[in-house]
Amino acid sequence: MSIWRSYPRSLKVLLLAMLVNSTGMAFLWPLHTIYITQGMGKTLSEAGFVLMLHSGAEIIGSFLGGYLYDRIRGKRTLLLAVLTSASLIFIISIGLSWPIYILSMVLLGLGIGTIFPPIYALAGVVWKEGGIKSFNLIYLVLNFGVAVGTSLGGIVAQFSFRYVFWVNGLTYLLFIFIVWFALDEREPVYEATVKEDAALTPKKEVRHTKQSFHSLFILCLGFMFCWVTYIQWQTSISNYMHQLGFPLSAYSALWTINGLLILLGQPLIQWFMARLKRPVKWQLLSGVIFFILTFALLSHSQSYGGFITGMVIMTIGEILIFPAVPAIADRLAPLNRRGMYQGLVSGAANVGRTIGPFLGGLLYDGFGPLVLLYSCIFICGFALICFGTYQRLQYTQKEISTVKVHK
Repeated sequence: MSIWRSYPRSLKVLLLAMLVNSTGMAFLWPLHTIYITQGMGKTLSEAGFVLMLHSGAEIIGSFLGGYLYDRIRGKRTLLLAVLTSASLIFIISIGLSWPIYILSMVLLGLGIGTIFPPIYALAGVVWKEGGIKSFNLIYLVLNFGVAVGTSLGGIVAQFSFRYVFWVNGLTYLLFIFIVWFALDEREPVYEATVKEDAALTPKKEVRHTKQSFHSLFILCLGFMFCWVTYIQWQTSISNYMHQLGFPLSAYSALWTINGLLILLGQPLIQWFMARLKRPVKWQLLSGVIFFILTFALLSHSQSYGGFITGMVIMTIGEILIFPAVPAIADRLAPLNRRGMYQGLVSGAANVGRTIGPFLGGLLYDGFGPLVLLYSCIFICGFALICFGTYQRLQYTQKEISTVKVHK
């Protein structure tokens, strides 16, 4: 409780809003396919097509969210995105014809994608001295909300899919209430300084921005590769386990382990990384190595114990990578482009989540699970290269220093 009291009020509000949002979203996103196939009577391929469009719209929404943050600030961007998402959820709940449903899902993806860049941009603003700790807390709360939402969503869906949409919509309205009345976003105080510095040393300012953007691009490329492999756990690996004869309950238990490890192990792992006092680049590299070990293990083991061990190893890698990337982006971002940089990070994750299932399906169906697993190791190698080299494009040695990690 004393640790909670030490956090800035605006960060607490942001964490509460993120908890509400992630819980509401987790009510619905695992059930989209079931709703389309069972509730609307469509085929699995049709459901996959709609979800692909939805994910593609989230990519665009990520860039839009970052752009709007830099133009109209985070609070207004969040209110606009969440109000749009809530309206679409309630519209979908009334029952729509197939073409209108597809359009609504695309617009919903656009709204949902717009939410996350301002969340992460604000996390770097409301507690600047916290360094990476703000992003660790956002990541922890996000996963806690997902664990709660997914467990409750299935229960509610047993009564009616409409209730699931309503609960999701109500959480969006609660999110709006929290952000509107409780989030205190101070006006930026750096704009005049930035303009003045640019007038004094325009070439240096432009060069710094260009080098930081190039570093961010390499970082995001590595992040995308990580997501391409990570998403296989939710798609191809589930089919692989079914092919081996494991029941759905055995697969679901792996995600329970994942959630518990994140909630219980994330603070411990981050404390350990802080004690090591190593540059955050080594945290990223370590995380990718854990990813590689996971797929290497699965390629040589078909036992359920192997899948449990693989999930444990993968979760450790996830804890090391996923909060660190937006924290580094916040460190790289020029003062007036924080939103754009977080938009690119969110966009990279969405690209990985979009192309990962398609690529995994092609490899699995065409060549089998072993080729898919070896390909994931190969893809992780590209992530390793990206994370190992992104800092080389920085302008000065001071600018390539690690994200500040506090004990």
